[in-house]
Amino acid sequence: MRRAIGILGAVAVAALGTLLLVGYVRGAEDRALAGEELVEVLVVDREISQGVPASLLGNSVRLERVPLKVAAEGSVSDLAVLEDLVAANDLVPGEQIVASRFVVAESLVSTARIEAPADFLEVTVAVSPERALGGQLVPGDVVAVIASFDPFDLNTYEPSDLGPGEVIDPSEIFLGTTGENGEEGTSVQSPNSTGLILHDVLVTAVQVEQLPRAAAEDLPADAPALAPTGNLLITLAGPAEAIERIIFTAEHGFLWLAAEGPDAPDTITDIVTRATVYKQ
Repeated sequence: MRRAIGILGAVAVAALGTLLLVGYVRGAEDRALAGEELVEVLVVDREISQGVPASLLGNSVRLERVPLKVAAEGSVSDLAVLEDLVAANDLVPGEQIVASRFVVAESLVSTARIEAPADFLEVTVAVSPERALGGQLVPGDVVAVIASFDPFDLNTYEPSDLGPGEVIDPSEIFLGTTGENGEEGTSVQSPNSTGLILHDVLVTAVQVEQLPRAAAEDLPADAPALAPTGNLLITLAGPAEAIERIIFTAEHGFLWLAAEGPDAPDTITDIVTRATVYKQ
């Protein structure tokens, strides 16, 4: 019994000591702030990832009163000031929420770059995510380039227009019934075609317009990666002849980039058309 009373007494003394210490610390803070002009600022309470919208930060920040002289320039006390903006960088606990650290989602661009060989040319093409491995390409990747074309007008066709190994199947040439400017006439056109045109093309830079990320705690651990919302700007490096073919395809057709492993055969396959795509 005496032992239990002793334990309870020790706990009471410890609790009293804690209360006295907290009171002293608060008193010291009040004395330190005496005469200081105080302002309210939002402070990061939990780590905030780049791209998280300001509208989702309510549970990740806290409001604090600090001396005016230590308030960061551009600090805010109300998330409504940052409406429609997203975090431009990762934010860590303890730092103040500053307006300059938030940007419009469309300007949040991920950029990286590596140097191309000195004898290579470089060109940047705009490619939608599904034509570039879902936006997963990074500088240093090596890709194969596939060109896909809608029908070309063959009224001005010359034999030199055919690419290596390309043969126009007469059965696939079709005749239109409308000429230029809407008058009746005959238009001879090539078939739709797709073919691999280049191997071992180096990716030297990638710019991705990213989808604003939801708060990390709201996503399951096995959630798939979020896809970009807009085109990727991909810089490709290669010899002059390769760059010309890339630009021609980007100008007049559709460009697809395929991941290419070190053991992929370095061959140019036959061109695929509607007549050949079903062949076994």
